[in-house]
Amino acid sequence: MKTTEVIGKTLTGLVACLALNAFSEGPAITDVKVRQRWPWSRLVDINYVLECGDTESVCVTVTGYSGATRLNLPLASLSGDLFSVSGGVRRIVWDPMKTGYTNEIMPWFSVELTPTEVPLYMIVNLTAGAGATNQIEYVYEAELVTNKWGSWARDPVTNNGVPVASVIWTGVTNDPVYRTDKLVLRRVPAGTFQMGSGSGAKAITLTKDYYASVFELTKMQWYRVAGGTAPALADQGKPQGAVSYYDLREYPDNADDPDINWPATGYTVSPDSFMGKLRDKTGIGGFDLPTEAQWEYLCRAGTTTDFNSGEMWSADFTNTINQLAWWKANADSKLHTVGEKRPNAWGLYDTHGNVWEWCLDWYTNALVAATDPAGPGTSSESPPKRVRRGGGPWDDASWQRSWPRTADGKPDARIADRGIRLVWTMP
Repeated sequence: MKTTEVIGKTLTGLVACLALNAFSEGPAITDVKVRQRWPWSRLVDINYVLECGDTESVCVTVTGYSGATRLNLPLASLSGDLFSVSGGVRRIVWDPMKTGYTNEIMPWFSVELTPTEVPLYMIVNLTAGAGATNQIEYVYEAELVTNKWGSWARDPVTNNGVPVASVIWTGVTNDPVYRTDKLVLRRVPAGTFQMGSGSGAKAITLTKDYYASVFELTKMQWYRVAGGTAPALADQGKPQGAVSYYDLREYPDNADDPDINWPATGYTVSPDSFMGKLRDKTGIGGFDLPTEAQWEYLCRAGTTTDFNSGEMWSADFTNTINQLAWWKANADSKLHTVGEKRPNAWGLYDTHGNVWEWCLDWYTNALVAATDPAGPGTSSESPPKRVRRGGGPWDDASWQRSWPRTADGKPDARIADRGIRLVWTMP
């Protein structure tokens, strides 16, 4: 089924067509209409109707064409109702200014909209440019459990003896390409949890799904984005340490940029920072550090215990933590290849130990109950500190638990055990 419209002005022709439904039955896209906001804007509205069940949601894949020629449409050029979309009248906005396409290059523009199930994993090829063919791949649960992507596990973690419902891709550790040339992220579902411990714990609600990198960012992945000197083969899969908060989001000379100040300036980053380069290379404009709440939520992965293995601190904690983390007792004062320890219930590795992981938030002493907390506007410390979480290879077991917080996060600190886990929050 196709609907077609032809519009003059800047884009000589805009054609809307409905792709074949990705489902044999169920969700479908109808009534696709494409309009450019000319003459006041070059933005293109892609309106459509999603028909699905009341409790269903889908992702929508946009494929663009100029005549019969397929176009590269990086995610950074698209916004609107793309991810976890429920039924109804919906809109996607395409910004041609972020692609370099002109009227002369593409006099006839058409789109295909394809509803798909929500991907469980996303794989980003760091050796390919934004919008390149197969630059982004998706792993769906229905395919994962057929062994298409190698080994997998169901409900691998119990929380105080009760299974945490999940399916995880364990085969991601079997191919070094996922530690070097490609970046694998796992979808983290929105939800509510108790952040912190004991009487100091606070109820936190996260209303948006997000993707979190399965591994801490490795030296080779850093090199693929930021350049510099390629790491030795033996070090390529080890986490990138010695990065400061400023390196990640602000000035590359490790100085404060007064125009970039989470949370006041939101997800804005310097184009010359690591995040700026990553966004430009991948076409994914939302890549960033997690908020502290997002970090603890992804670390716990449905558990309420001290460790995300579903176990509490006890007399035999050494055996527990040795299975989960590289820490003071077993790391031999060095960083180790990511993914060598047990994953949590959402298939994320090294959330305990190996390197401390930077978060977006300013550090403050008290946690507060909140929805989608961005953290305080300023730090309670002098000089000001940013949050880091997760423990490191020189720290004892008390710091490796899911909830401890430290006030030692100077934004310009480049220390070997300071690293990064990436997230991409859904719009």
